[in-house]
Amino acid sequence: MQYDVVVIGSGPGGYVGAIRCAQLGLKTAVIEKYKTFGGTCLNVGCIPSKALLDSSEHFHNAAHTFKTHGINLKDLAVDMPQMIARKDDVVAQNTAGIQYLFKKNKIDSFEGVGSFVDKNTIKITKDGKSETITAKHVVIASGSKPTALPFLPIDKKRIITSTEALNITEVPKQMIVIGGGVIGLELGSVYARLGTKVSVIEFMPSIIGTMDAGLGKELQRVLKKSLGMEFFMGHKVTGATTKGKKVTVTATNAKGEEVSFDADYCIVAVGRTAYTEGLGLENIGIKTEERGNKIPVNEHLETAVPGVYAIGDVIKGAMLAHKAEDEGIYVAERIAGQKPHINYNLIPGVVYTWPEVASVGYTEEQLKAQGVQYKAGSFPFKASGRAKASMDTDGFVKVLADAKTDEILGVHMIGPRAADMIAEAVVAMEFRASAEDIARICHAHPTYTEALKEAAMAATENRAIHI
Repeated sequence: MQYDVVVIGSGPGGYVGAIRCAQLGLKTAVIEKYKTFGGTCLNVGCIPSKALLDSSEHFHNAAHTFKTHGINLKDLAVDMPQMIARKDDVVAQNTAGIQYLFKKNKIDSFEGVGSFVDKNTIKITKDGKSETITAKHVVIASGSKPTALPFLPIDKKRIITSTEALNITEVPKQMIVIGGGVIGLELGSVYARLGTKVSVIEFMPSIIGTMDAGLGKELQRVLKKSLGMEFFMGHKVTGATTKGKKVTVTATNAKGEEVSFDADYCIVAVGRTAYTEGLGLENIGIKTEERGNKIPVNEHLETAVPGVYAIGDVIKGAMLAHKAEDEGIYVAERIAGQKPHINYNLIPGVVYTWPEVASVGYTEEQLKAQGVQYKAGSFPFKASGRAKASMDTDGFVKVLADAKTDEILGVHMIGPRAADMIAEAVVAMEFRASAEDIARICHAHPTYTEALKEAAMAATENRAIHI
């Protein structure tokens, strides 16, 4: 079978790219090695984790804030099997939705492992049987897998990854999370809300280290205060052992002392690694990078082999579903002869804890390192009328603007619905708005987004109204 485009992988980058190819009149096929579409994000990543985050937040609020709201409950309990079943149903709805979209857009799909015979021929292998298809263009969207530590074997029972953490059918008494990044903090907060004593072990001096330093400091404070999570910063994990239903993790602290931690489960959340196994890249002369196993691409996301592209987690940049989606659309339009554009500096990052954390553009640390003269304005949610009404007063919004031109260079927020609010900042920055522009835009009252307006006002001649 001859296609214009064959996409290997049906995650956010792969399926979105395939749909855009089909919209542009290109005969398109997708190869997926698993039985369901959606890749990591829909099956064992973004979607199921958010389902559990929402469920656990409902329980936490019922246990800790409903009484203040005048809502009294008796015999509150967690039904973990039902919580997991709801999560599975959410996943099933989303993966079925992709199947519908493929059918609607006349995209052919193949189940099996796709590998290169040559740059235009792809072999699809399933259960020992294989077939081949050909394409003028191939898009590699094979995604990533959890990074493993060589000295810490994952047994998927007690020492687990984010994948297994989505299917625990009990509320553990104690849990260790290795890694203070997005994945570890989100999954750790799920169980902390349900009553688990969660300890986070992080090698770096701060959590969510790639984001603005103020966000990590505030998030650590709030998670410790509201959920009782413990943080052990500057700790280097040296190993882990299991005995029955217990896990013991050993580490070296900042003073060089050996310490140990005991728990029911240990989640290893130290990042993700590009998944390129079985692609047959060597058959077409593509070599992956030594660190991270990523596929090198040029500014048009094309590999060293003309006509072969790569997108998403398998290439450089942040491992984010929305980045992969934009890259999928970019490649589709590039193949169709258009001239698309992606501004990588304006791809937002989000942490779906509560409060949520969101960021776009440059951090203060980056601006200082570059010697850029800037001004900063911030506004705390404790001064927000809407936040007071919902009892979500932790956090703040910070706006960074060029000292001379007032152009917004970065927006960083931690607070209620930050994941949704960051979109306003992205839109403003895409159109190169100034802090004054945001300050002059009328925001509905009372809303959380007023905090962004107030922060912009604070960055503009320090004229915030409510602080």
